[in-house]
Amino acid sequence: MIATVAGVYVAPGTTVGQLNRELWYNTPMDMIETLGKAGIIPVIVIEREEQAVPLAKALVGGGLPVLEVTFRTAAAPAAIEAIRREVPEAVVGAGTLLDENMVRRAKAAGAVFGVAPGFDPAVVAAAKAENLPFCPGIATASELSQALTAGCRMVKFFPAEAAGGVKMIKNLLGAFRFTGVKFMPTGGVKPDNVGDYLAVPEIVCCGGTWLVPKDALAAGDWAAIGKLAAEAAAIVARLRG
Repeated sequence: MIATVAGVYVAPGTTVGQLNRELWYNTPMDMIETLGKAGIIPVIVIEREEQAVPLAKALVGGGLPVLEVTFRTAAAPAAIEAIRREVPEAVVGAGTLLDENMVRRAKAAGAVFGVAPGFDPAVVAAAKAENLPFCPGIATASELSQALTAGCRMVKFFPAEAAGGVKMIKNLLGAFRFTGVKFMPTGGVKPDNVGDYLAVPEIVCCGGTWLVPKDALAAGDWAAIGKLAAEAAAIVARLRG
């Protein structure tokens, strides 16, 4: 008997994890809803492909299932592919997408959303062409206006603390709230201030750059990283239930 779920063929013996993976990678993703449920998104810089799977397992196991693998290293595409293949519970996006080629490579690797530190109309257009939900970076009212004109419903506020933090986002919302725009502040967001950000209704989630310390990643200290993830997940649960 042939079975389908959401239009996706389900082979006999398919596990729940495999089914989740097929659904994530074969159906359109609402980036705002998905990232909003997670609340905090680990921002990951992977130097070696073999780090990808145990790192993803530690973060997902700690309660943070949505991951942003940055394209700052050559290992990023292979890391995304490995996580997609071996950690079906993870929802993997690609960060630091600076040009059209990076967008295409991220999509080919299996990323289900993309993020950039700045706003570039050509990169936004490339993401649209690839049907890749995309969150460009902004730090000013002019950049936000351009992003909205380009059709972006969600933006990365970066570098969050250096650009004015929660106060600046609230000031931007004074002029732009009626558009329905949502924010993902990243940069300088830490456990002691993330609650201030997440208390703003228009802030969907925060990028968590503190969740994968370089020394813990280099040492393969997955327990330490899992503990940081669990602490972050507890913050989200306390604030948003």
